[in-house]
Amino acid sequence: MSHLMQAYARQPVSFVRGSGARLWDAQGVEYLDAIAGVAVVNLGHAHPEIASTIAEQAGLLLHTSNLFRIEWQERLGQRLCALAEMERAFFCNSGAEANETALKLARLHGNRKRVAQPRVLVLENSFHGRTLATLAATGNPAVQRGFEPLVPGFLRVPYDDIEAVRRAAESMPGIVAVLIESVQGEGGIRVASAAYLRALRVLCDRHDWLLMLDEVQAGMGRTGTWFSYQHAGIVPDVITLAKGLGNGFPIGACLARGPAAELFSPGHHGSTFGGNPLACRVGCTVLDVMAREQLPQRAAALGQRLLAALRAALDGHPHVTAIRGVGLMIGIELDHPCMELVGRALEEQRLLITVTRDSIIRLLPPLVCDETQIDDIAARIARLLSPNPNIPDHRTTRPCMTHP
Repeated sequence: MSHLMQAYARQPVSFVRGSGARLWDAQGVEYLDAIAGVAVVNLGHAHPEIASTIAEQAGLLLHTSNLFRIEWQERLGQRLCALAEMERAFFCNSGAEANETALKLARLHGNRKRVAQPRVLVLENSFHGRTLATLAATGNPAVQRGFEPLVPGFLRVPYDDIEAVRRAAESMPGIVAVLIESVQGEGGIRVASAAYLRALRVLCDRHDWLLMLDEVQAGMGRTGTWFSYQHAGIVPDVITLAKGLGNGFPIGACLARGPAAELFSPGHHGSTFGGNPLACRVGCTVLDVMAREQLPQRAAALGQRLLAALRAALDGHPHVTAIRGVGLMIGIELDHPCMELVGRALEEQRLLITVTRDSIIRLLPPLVCDETQIDDIAARIARLLSPNPNIPDHRTTRPCMTHP
């Protein structure tokens, strides 16, 4: 009997080690990772510089609390703000916590404006976390079910529909902020148009709303720019980060500029572990590697290659209705529920994938994949979806017991 709460539907495999985009289970069987820990290990598994940073800093200092200055936190804050055109940073431990921070900024913004019932505009099909406030902001009734009453103060409109936002501005009082993913990850890799994001920036300026971008999954180079909103040439007031920022080590961040950067004062918010020396030094090392190896640009090129390969391999497939994405965030939409493909991909193709919204295969490979691995992902997906049982799969792969 397991003593773990049943919060996850886990696959029947346990990985013991990894290298780059590859993983090995306890029996030595090799797998190709096309989800990167759900957009977390952008630099791949067991990156030597990350391992070295963790080991060295763990031998020096892990934690002092935010009652004292933390030099690595200040360094990481400065570097992230420079990349994102922000001014101040708050560090926490996860994407949900980062989004909670943004929502508290929105409430403070409304309070400063003397709005009695402040509301945050959120989008259909969105995902912002599983805490009570971020769950209420999320546009997926399935994950909200059973947790009612939901936290009030959210107004939901269709995604990528600027007229819906304009109608809300005219008819709904109390809006103080907009929280949006410019690429909806859990929502099925849906990409907001650049024109929509630019128009949203104009509306927020006009109505004195905070434009808050959830970059937890799409940020840190995954879409081909450091942050996904940069494709549209805009600058938000608040952004949230996590996942790829620590390459597997827990860290989240909320960045802000302008009036939003000055809303917090001592006592407004906090985090016991947030921004500790180890997490922030790891974050700095992640930025070092990404800049040196030009990983955002690499993600753009590899994403184009993967999209082209998938579209060629699945052209005319009777059940594939769309293949879309940006950078290394790619979704393959089927015309039927396909959750069973996650287990089949593991067993038949030795490939890690996820399925979101019941019918969309989501691919989030590490940014350090080589071209051969990208082509291999496309080939394994094609075999997985092929109705031809004679196409060979990876069930005959010989176990590899030695780390390369």
